[in-house]
Amino acid sequence: MTTAANPATPATLDAATLRRLLESGRAPRLIDVRTPGEFETAHIPGSCNVPLDLLREHRAELRGHLDEQTVLICRSGQRATQAGQDLAAAGLPGLRVLTGGVSAWQAAGAPVAAGKPRWDLERQVRLVAGSIVLGSVLVSTAFPPAKWLAAAIGGGLTFAALSNTCAMGMLLAKLPYNRGPRTDIATVLGTLAGGRG
Repeated sequence: MTTAANPATPATLDAATLRRLLESGRAPRLIDVRTPGEFETAHIPGSCNVPLDLLREHRAELRGHLDEQTVLICRSGQRATQAGQDLAAAGLPGLRVLTGGVSAWQAAGAPVAAGKPRWDLERQVRLVAGSIVLGSVLVSTAFPPAKWLAAAIGGGLTFAALSNTCAMGMLLAKLPYNRGPRTDIATVLGTLAGGRG
């Protein structure tokens, strides 16, 4: 496990360490902050889905159910890090993030609960952004001002990289395709009150 130098940045642990913890019987609470659709596609067995937007909205209510044994999970680690920062700001420091997220977990050959296949949110962002840029460049051959749409998308992607946020990803997460089964705070709190994993 790695401890973060910045107190606002959660500590991390890798897939092998998490797997050892789960197999040893000292299982931490696993909180997956991806969309319900992503969670339904594949998740670490025993994890609880608390989408990032729901976590941000109800972090005060969640504080009583989480502790330093909690591991935050997403696809790659970015959204889980954001969740850890949000919870630390709400007075719950010490949470850990799975380095590389579910992608690293799967790459390590660890078990996953699989469901209906869907494209990852990051892949959807690449498709939409790339399509808009390609389309606007092609249209700009006949209508030159269209090139500014490509520039706007490029600027948005640059800002997303610098700020570690993605407005397009947040918008795509709200589409019915990505929503999956409805996740509400009452269900989440009931699951968390029932104990770990």
